[in-house]
Amino acid sequence: MRIGIVSPVVAQPPGAHSGWEQRAGTAELGRIAQAADRLGFAHLTCSEHVAVPAAEAERRGAVYWDPLATFGYLAARTDRIRLATQVLVLGYHHPLEIAKRYGTLDVVSGGRLTLGLGVGSLEEEFGLLGAEFAGRGARADEALAALRASMSRREPRFHGRFHDYEGFVVEPHAQQERVPFWIGGRTKRSLRRAVEHGDGWVPFGLSHTDLERMVSGAELPAGFEVVLGAGAPLDPGGAPEAARRALERTREAGATTANVALAADSADHHISQLEALRDLGDGLGLELGARR
Repeated sequence: MRIGIVSPVVAQPPGAHSGWEQRAGTAELGRIAQAADRLGFAHLTCSEHVAVPAAEAERRGAVYWDPLATFGYLAARTDRIRLATQVLVLGYHHPLEIAKRYGTLDVVSGGRLTLGLGVGSLEEEFGLLGAEFAGRGARADEALAALRASMSRREPRFHGRFHDYEGFVVEPHAQQERVPFWIGGRTKRSLRRAVEHGDGWVPFGLSHTDLERMVSGAELPAGFEVVLGAGAPLDPGGAPEAARRALERTREAGATTANVALAADSADHHISQLEALRDLGDGLGLELGARR
């Protein structure tokens, strides 16, 4: 099992971030990303919300940095760590928009992009952007097929019900021949979608017991990634045994990669927590870094 880092600062949902993050900016984020890169962790994350309804902000949080801009900055501050969107909402974008913008990011980062992609659940945000909420699952399935056909191609083509294009040049396009797609969600349907269209599954909001049951009952292809959260923010420096148990439970649930958020009271403390987490991972015999 590898360990990816849930980036601090860039998303601040209630109960999952610390007070110092509200005052932090690119300087703190850049130092943390460089430390995670130096220590050999698999990836950093960034989520997508364009605009959260005020009535939802208390439940979902209001701070969500744009992943494309954020990762463009972090690509310039790091060398090897992967950059994982968790997740882009497919219905908000044309497939060629993702292919061009995130394909350019793949070039800028030297082939370090992992695309986390999801169907989306915030109806008000769909409406704001003029995106269809009803039937979004079927639209997402086709968008995934279109994106797979287009992501690393100079002259992509796809003919479907919702997307139909040919005769256009997308340059630059992704450097990787196959950009990994991790599909988000929390249902058996999302896992089936991930197996059919993706390279991994990155569920959210489910217990490890439920996740273990879903994963053990599924027929997963070779090399398929199961990317599971390790639970509440870990404190490997202050409570190493609890952090160890959380990582072991995540591995037992079937994770090939653990998404880890860290408890910290400053950027410096977060970096020291990364160092403690690396030592803990070494002690558990974890691989830490991503397969290339």
